[in-house]
Amino acid sequence: MKRKVLFLCTGNSCRAQMAEAIVNARLGDQWEAVSAGTNPTGYVHPKALEALAETGIQHEGRSKLADEFRGTDFGMTSGAKSFR
Repeated sequence: MKRKVLFLCTGNSCRAQMAEAIVNARLGDQWEAVSAGTNPTGYVHPKALEALAETGIQHEGRSKLADEFRGTDFGMTSGAKSFR
């Protein structure tokens, strides 16, 4: 059974998107990663997609609101503003 992790940040446009993509690409047989933000920007930053592509990862995520996700096994935050 896969475990599920939520990467939470403020805008959900860069760091959490990258973490979601890396976990799903490299550990997808054991983990399902999702990402969200407390104040989503509505887009994934092109530089994040470019950096992922440089490592061979294609990511087609979208900027999501944290309220979309319940029932994850773990949660990780990237940025102090995520808790506000």
